[in-house]
Amino acid sequence: RTYSEELLQYARVWIPDPEEVWKSAELLKDYKPGDKVLQLRLEEGKDLEYCLDPKTKELPPLRNPDILVGENDLTALSYLHEPAVLHNLKVRFIDSKLIYTYCGIVLVAINPYEQLPIYGEDIINAYSGQNMGDMDPHIFAVAEEAYKQMARDERNQSIIVSGESGAGKTVSAKYAMRYFATVSGSASEANVEEKVLASNPIMESIGNAKTTRNDNSSRFGKYIEIGFDKRYRIIGANMRTYLLEKSRVVFQAEEERNYHIFYQLCASAALPEFKTLRLGMKFTFIVLCNCRYKAASLSFLRISDSYQMGIFRILAGILHLGNVEFASRDSDSCTIPPKHEPLSIFCDLMGVEYEEMAHWLCHRKLATATETYIKPISKLHAINARDALAKHIYANLFNWIVDHVNKALHATVKQHSFIGVLDIYGFETFEINSFEQFCINYANEKLQQQFNMHVFKLEQEEYMKEQIPWTLIDFYDNQPCINLIEAKMGILDLLDEECKMPKGSDDTWAQKLYNTHLNKCALFEKPRLSNKAFIIKHFADKVEYQCEGFLEKNKDTVYEEQIKVLKSSKFKLLPELFQDEEKVLSPTSATPSGRVPLSRTAIKPAKARPGQASKEHKKTVGHQFRNSLHLLMETLNATTPHYVRCIKPNDFKFPFTFDEKRAVQQLRACGVLETIRISAAGFPSRWTYQEFFSRYRVLMKQRDVLSDRKQTCKNVLEKLILDKDKYQFGKTKIFFRAGQVAYLEKIRADKLRAACIRIQKTIRGWLMRKKYVRMRKAAITIQRYVRGYQARCYAKFLRRTRAAITIQKFQRMYVVRKRYQCMRAATIALQALLRGYMARNKYQMMLREHKSIIIQKHIRGWLARVHYRRTLKAIVYLQCCYRRMMAKRELKKLKIEARSVERYKKLHIGLENKIMQLQRKIDEQNKEYKSLLEKMSNLEITYSTETEKLRNDVERLRMSEEEAKNATNRVLSLQEEIAKLRKELHQTQSEKKTIEEWADKYKHETEQASMQSQMYEKIPKELDLNDERLRYQNLLNEFSRLEERYDDLKDEMNLMVVHVSSQLSESSNISVFLSFPSLFPIFTHCHASLCCGRGKLLDFLLFFLKQEPSEKKAPLDMSLFLKLQKRVTELEQEKQSLQDELDRKEEQALRAKAKYESLKRQELESENKKLKNELNELQKALTETRSPEVTAPGAPAYRVLLDQLTSVSEELEVRKEEVLILRSQLVSQKEAIQPKVNNSQQMHCVLSTPSENWGCNFLSAFTQLLLNFFRLLESQLQSQKKSHENELESLRGEIQSLKEENNRQQQLLAQNLQLPPEARIEASLQHEITRLTNENLDLMEQLEKQDKTVRKLKKQLKVFAKKIGELEVGQMENISPGQIIDEPIRPVNIPRKEKDFQGMLEYKKEDEQKLVKNLILELKPRGVAVNLIPGLPAYILFMCVRHADYLNDDQKVRSLLTSTINGIKKVLKKRGDDFETVSFWLSNTCRFLHCLKQYSGEEGFMKHNTPRQNEHCLTNFDLAEYRQVLSDLAIQIYQQLVRVLENILQPMIVSGMLEHETIQGVSGVKPTGLRKRTSSIADEGTYTLDSIIRQLNSFHSVMCQHGMDPELIKQVVKQMFYIIGAVTLNNLLLRKDMCSWSKGMQIRYNVSQLEEWLRDKNLMNSGAKETLEPLIQAAQLLQVKKKTDEDAEAICSMCNALTTAQIVKVLNLYTPVNEFEERVLVSFIRTIQMRLRDRKDSPQLLMDAKHIFPVTFPFNPSSLALETIQIPASLGLGFISRV
Repeated sequence: RTYSEELLQYARVWIPDPEEVWKSAELLKDYKPGDKVLQLRLEEGKDLEYCLDPKTKELPPLRNPDILVGENDLTALSYLHEPAVLHNLKVRFIDSKLIYTYCGIVLVAINPYEQLPIYGEDIINAYSGQNMGDMDPHIFAVAEEAYKQMARDERNQSIIVSGESGAGKTVSAKYAMRYFATVSGSASEANVEEKVLASNPIMESIGNAKTTRNDNSSRFGKYIEIGFDKRYRIIGANMRTYLLEKSRVVFQAEEERNYHIFYQLCASAALPEFKTLRLGMKFTFIVLCNCRYKAASLSFLRISDSYQMGIFRILAGILHLGNVEFASRDSDSCTIPPKHEPLSIFCDLMGVEYEEMAHWLCHRKLATATETYIKPISKLHAINARDALAKHIYANLFNWIVDHVNKALHATVKQHSFIGVLDIYGFETFEINSFEQFCINYANEKLQQQFNMHVFKLEQEEYMKEQIPWTLIDFYDNQPCINLIEAKMGILDLLDEECKMPKGSDDTWAQKLYNTHLNKCALFEKPRLSNKAFIIKHFADKVEYQCEGFLEKNKDTVYEEQIKVLKSSKFKLLPELFQDEEKVLSPTSATPSGRVPLSRTAIKPAKARPGQASKEHKKTVGHQFRNSLHLLMETLNATTPHYVRCIKPNDFKFPFTFDEKRAVQQLRACGVLETIRISAAGFPSRWTYQEFFSRYRVLMKQRDVLSDRKQTCKNVLEKLILDKDKYQFGKTKIFFRAGQVAYLEKIRADKLRAACIRIQKTIRGWLMRKKYVRMRKAAITIQRYVRGYQARCYAKFLRRTRAAITIQKFQRMYVVRKRYQCMRAATIALQALLRGYMARNKYQMMLREHKSIIIQKHIRGWLARVHYRRTLKAIVYLQCCYRRMMAKRELKKLKIEARSVERYKKLHIGLENKIMQLQRKIDEQNKEYKSLLEKMSNLEITYSTETEKLRNDVERLRMSEEEAKNATNRVLSLQEEIAKLRKELHQTQSEKKTIEEWADKYKHETEQASMQSQMYEKIPKELDLNDERLRYQNLLNEFSRLEERYDDLKDEMNLMVVHVSSQLSESSNISVFLSFPSLFPIFTHCHASLCCGRGKLLDFLLFFLKQEPSEKKAPLDMSLFLKLQKRVTELEQEKQSLQDELDRKEEQALRAKAKYESLKRQELESENKKLKNELNELQKALTETRSPEVTAPGAPAYRVLLDQLTSVSEELEVRKEEVLILRSQLVSQKEAIQPKVNNSQQMHCVLSTPSENWGCNFLSAFTQLLLNFFRLLESQLQSQKKSHENELESLRGEIQSLKEENNRQQQLLAQNLQLPPEARIEASLQHEITRLTNENLDLMEQLEKQDKTVRKLKKQLKVFAKKIGELEVGQMENISPGQIIDEPIRPVNIPRKEKDFQGMLEYKKEDEQKLVKNLILELKPRGVAVNLIPGLPAYILFMCVRHADYLNDDQKVRSLLTSTINGIKKVLKKRGDDFETVSFWLSNTCRFLHCLKQYSGEEGFMKHNTPRQNEHCLTNFDLAEYRQVLSDLAIQIYQQLVRVLENILQPMIVSGMLEHETIQGVSGVKPTGLRKRTSSIADEGTYTLDSIIRQLNSFHSVMCQHGMDPELIKQVVKQMFYIIGAVTLNNLLLRKDMCSWSKGMQIRYNVSQLEEWLRDKNLMNSGAKETLEPLIQAAQLLQVKKKTDEDAEAICSMCNALTTAQIVKVLNLYTPVNEFEERVLVSFIRTIQMRLRDRKDSPQLLMDAKHIFPVTFPFNPSSLALETIQIPASLGLGFISRV
């Protein structure tokens, strides 16, 4: 059908509109050829007559079907034209909030002016590795396509980002670079990807500024090459800049600003390091604002602090230079005021002479052939020269920074390929356009030409690939416009020529342009009202350029004398900026950095001849820009380009506001519409044969369907479209002309509509017939019941009438009788009331009279009493007055008598006598006092003499006492101090025990309370436990990752040592550690802590938590606090157990000491008795052999004998103590051994011999003995003294440590009280953990010492037992047979030969490596799993551990366990990608862990053991620490298992769960445009749902064969289902074509199949189904009704597992596949958002597909008896023997 034939009634078209650009309308009647007017109706209901253009007779463009609106790719539209493109972009941007859209090979990005959560790490991971057409449009998809093509085709790539100022070019380029940095990573230790990202804020600071259109507009273009090595990892980068807008430094338009760096510098003026810059004044170059940030990025890019300060000095100097003012002397000269402050500051900052700079700012040098002249310049020229100097300094500083950024990003190894990101200005047109806009538009002309050629080339390649007849497509070629600008005698040529002229000006240049091009070139025009402007017809629009300023900007003139002054600066950075000016290779007169990226080879300038440097220096800006643009085009042509066109939706920066006029201007300017036009000129719509068959199967009859899909499609198309020019058949696709897909969609919709009408007709007829039959049957039934009801009602009426008459008779009689009785009762009541009333009135009258009489009586009495009191008061008053008068008279008389002399004489007679008596008494007392004084002096003299005598006696006694008791007092004082210290220690220990008892009691109560509330708190506890496990297992995962990284780096180091020289290997060794400077201390501390066991694990946790950045510190997590508190409790319990064991050792020592003291007391008593007997015998012998004078008590011989006896007794005591010490040691270790030789008796026998042989040698022998005894006694006293002193020092040290601990606790308490509550809890918790850990370590050290002591004593005991045995044998020979009978017979252990095996395996120490090699490293899991019992390696290893424990060989146990763990790690590192290997060793590690628990001897693990198994428990070693290490290893293996199965499932999930049509025919395929998606029809290499289920079956069967614990299998299955649900949902949220009703049905069916698999495997209680709940709710959301408020309420209550962002995203992406479905209205989405605004959920859009649930290993004891296990010969373990 032709285009005019499609303009039928109700067809929708687009018509031009001055406001909305295009408006939609509907035809009211068919269009017929020749009609001049179309009858239309607008969407608002207004009728309109649209007149066709009589010249062109162009018909209005048709509108696409609604089903095609909102597509991801504009080329998928059937009608490709401007209104369709504009409408599609508007629908996606406004309704769906989608800012990215494909247009063929171009990504159109609309600036939302709002932060969107679509650039996170999860989004990058979602797009990584995906095909470009499989996901929704995104800048990450373009970056992934470029990265993939670079790796696949080994061809360099380019991403060209263009658009207007404010359209988001810089942000798009930044996100593209962030994607490369995240996906590829860095290949060296320099973290190049971080440096690439860190260079962005620096370049924005020095190259971006606020304009009227953009707050952060890039005022330069840049091309960044990101270099990759052969493994496609980032190794370096390089930046090329273009056309910096230098004029902005000295001039900014209204409402615009200078570059950001100046404002950042001024905002930091208050910093101490910036005081010397003197930035506190007002500057003419800028208007101040507030911002600051750059030094950190400069340091990161290896710009030293001195250079940074130099940069700030230069920038401040530029600002001060702008404040320099000039004063005119005359019209041709000017001067600077003397000591001008801004200039002096500028000179100080730049390090130049003030006089020279002031001179050359006002003068210039003119050189002729013979002489040189210095000429003054006018004020205007001086100001222009000053501004030119400021611009030149800033431009050179800009280039210097770019150069150093490139040096920091320079690759140290050879570059294999690169991806270039071009962030360049788009087409610009303003009210006044100057040289900058001319260059920008010239660059865009070149880029547009390259873009058109690339699009044309791709179209040609596609047609040739499909073998479609190629017809030449006419497209716009802008080569004439480019020739106008850059060809010979073009605009740039004429501009350069005019710049060389001595008196060249803008006016003369304009006239040359008019003479050369006006009326000769169709693209060049002259404005009507101006002679200083010209117009160029660019590909986007006409632009009028003002000639004023073109020559000056092209020359970029700076006086050479001023530059020389700056070059002579003492400030070393400033000369560096100007030293390479002659090498002009960039548009801003900057040298390239290191290498020139555009040619990928370094360009070495030829050696210049004398005089050539000045020529090169005089190259114009236009010439430089043209050369750099040619180099850029060469680079782009040598790469595969990818295009991003940024669109600015409105000029007011309103979020999600679409201005159609502005959008159309930019679409025309950026070439998007040209792409559409080129596509529409050929065959824009393309379908594969399978997709066409799937979509239009409804248009085929059964007989038309053949086995060959291609032939079937050809047959159908020949019937549907008669014009064969409208389509072409390619090798794999069908190509359609524009509009044909819309026609096919209309036919399909009509066919479906007719089928729907037929179905509706049949269903409605059937429903109506069913309704009629039901109504007729109901009517007959109702009639029957109604008639019966009426008859019953009539009979009831007759009965009621008769009953009513009877009731009336009795009722009337009753009423009359009641009336009479009421009247009689009322009469009687009235009479009674009246009589009572009269009687009460009479009684009241009598009562009142009686009361009035009583009142009168009382009142009269009161009046009489008042009268009497008044009278009595008056009489008393008169008496008082009279008596007062009489008293006054008497007083007067007494006063007269007192004045008389006789009165005094009478009074003084008695006083004289009294005075004489008192005088006599005083004299007597003085005499007595003198006598007493004499007596007192005598007493004092006698007292002093007696006191002196007593004092001498006391002093003498004291001296003697001191001499006698000096040593005793010292010992006693020490003992008292020791006792006091021991008492304090006992008090401290008692307090400690009290606290521990209280803690145990509190713990017991807490456990009881937790047991009572366990039913109510089960779910929160499990959640907290899972959170704690998750944190712990994440730490283990990080540790294992770092350990693997360390091993990899170590392997690489070994390889580098082999292949590289020693110098390079040394540098690489350093680089390994420099690559992770922050992680290395964590790794080393983590490794050391885990090797030390559980005791130091908390130290590692605290250390790792302290590595977190302080600025990211989150609030205290109470769940973490509770779990750590639980860990503290466990450490306290462990400490308590160690303390109990220590106490038990101390009690044993105390018991041994007590036994020693009792034995000592018994020996002393026996020796005392023996000595007394010996003394008596000796005295008796003396009396018998000597005379009495000799034996007298005072005789010398008697004294000598007593002294000898004393020495002998002392020697006996020494010997007894030695024997007792030995005996106490024997008793404490082995109580059965009792000494049978009385050493004291032997000693007594030996010492008694001298008393029998009394002679001359007696004295000499005992003198020698005395000397020996004194020496021994002295040594023992010294040793005892030392021991006491050591004990005293230890006690003092312990007291001092306790005091310090107390002080520290008080300080910590005071500090904690000053902290906020959360920080207080955290600080106290950390301190408590540290304290308990230290105490734990101390107790472990004490326990080790005790163990060593015990082992030492055991060895001594064996030696002593052997010696005692020999003594007993020697004594038994001398004992009679009768005595032997009384002695107890010592039991003898006779070894018995074991007949049964003990469940142990013995191996030699040297065979340990062989055991590990055969049992772990070289074991094949498949053979073991099929032929042998599950977990056999674990059982064998445990039986070997049992034998080492039985031998009490701790070294062997430790070595075997360490080798086992390291062997398992090596196997997993070597074959870590094999699911069977990882599953096998996870199962065996868990079984080994369970065996260590089951046979540990702990009661909690022995409940399910048999008696025989209890006998096999470990006896000598507690392997709790190794159990913890094995548990950590099992967690790491589990996480590796999850990663393996994730890698296996990842490619299957999207294809099987989303793309594959499990229910064929439910969902149709929509047109997809240029970028084809993955087909939903299952091919041979396509994954389906059956593939996923087969893989799940494989996983489950492997785990069951390996004997994995059922609970662990459930956790693995839960993790697999979570991965499936998360990946499926994430892709659903990023794919608009998948959000439809039919796809929701497919997803729900697929989920039901997975649930069926869970039921078949009895895994419904594993929690796996719950992980699919978000996916299930998303599928339900696609299928539910989405119109009314009730629907919104139902959606909010149903989707509780989805976040608000996910619900809104699904609703925005919902796309009808058929015309019968309706789109979701924007108002409905707003209603959903309002209802969900109070829901507190994560703002994250995607689920974390990498999340791993915390794993637990429930204890699972084995019923297998160890002694029954047989070792097969196939394992090669013949060197092991069963025990």
